[in-house]
This record gives sequence, C-alpha cells and structure tokens, in this order.
Amino acid sequence: MTTDVAFDPLADLLAEQEARPAGLAPVDPASLSPYERALLVTDGTVTKFIEAYRLEPVQVELLGQETHDLAKDSRWLEAPAGTPVIARQVILRGQDSGTAYAYASSRLVHDRLPPFVRAQLERDPHGIGHILLESRLETFREVLWYGQERLERPPQALAHLAGQVFTSRTYRIFAGGHPLMLINETFPPNVD
Repeated sequence: MTTDVAFDPLADLLAEQEARPAGLAPVDPASLSPYERALLVTDGTVTKFIEAYRLEPVQVELLGQETHDLAKDSRWLEAPAGTPVIARQVILRGQDSGTAYAYASSRLVHDRLPPFVRAQLERDPHGIGHILLESRLETFREVLWYGQERLERPPQALAHLAGQVFTSRTYRIFAGGHPLMLINETFPPNVD
C-alpha cells in the first residue's frame, strides 16, 4: 500500500509540535541531511553525538549564565512566576576545527536541581548532558517541537551567520516527575 503522506521519523517523538513558537517554521524532515535528522531525534548528549559523528572533541563555550526569577508562569517548566531559574547560553564548538556545531539556551529550575548539579554548573565547562551523566541522576527527555528559524541577531560568536536559517528543537528534561530544565538547541546551516 502506498500513501501520499511522507514518513516523519520525528512525529511520534514530539509532545507539543502544534505549540511551537510562531517564528519557528515547519520543516520537511526529507529536506534535512541525515546528520540534521539525527540531531533532532537524539535523546542522549548532543555533544557526544557530534563528537562521534565528527571524530573531533567538542568544547562547551559558555556565553552566559545567570540566576533570576521567572517574570511569569512557565507552562513548560511547570513553575509559577517568581521561581528562581538559571538562564544559560552555550556554543558547542569543535576543538580542532573551531566549527560552531550548535547554540543552546536553557532555563533550569534552580531549586529542583540536586546540589551536585548546581555546583557543577558553576565550575564545570562541560555541557548539561555531561553534568547529568556525572551526577547519575535518572532523567527523562521530552522533545516538544522542532522547526527552522532565521536568526537575525545570533550571539556574537555566530554573528557571521546572521540572517541564515537554523534548524532548531526544544525539549525539556524531567527528574522525579518534574521538569528540571527547558533547552532550545539551534544548529547552524551547512555544517554537515
């Protein structure tokens, strides 16, 4: 039996695709490279996936990290206004090539993080996935949505890519039945 509807390998992964932000355009998975499709579905550490694919160590370049209170209720973090969160932005960059493989911004619910994880975030240059592995915390990842977006004002480290279309996904990480963090990862074009 044949069908006119293209197979979407991401469809059964996405918890909230219809809730994706207005600026995030739909994308046909068939238009993506195998590398891009794999980035969207991986539920392990993105850094390790990129290292294995590229055969290159990947460094986490911390662009910023600060703690502040949520200005309004967060549906995705299941947290009310006033909840302390850690806002963090990083770039995953090839150690040898200098290639920026990903830009990630995340919000982590401060009081839901185990003390070890909070301490590591303050002093460890590794990514969140590595820190969670080290902590041995049992977690679950829920991919919310994916799409493509044009970054008009990317971070300075990606300024040379301003105006280009990035593939993006947003997911959250749960532990103990509650969301610990909300992570958005964007992947620059033409890296494959």
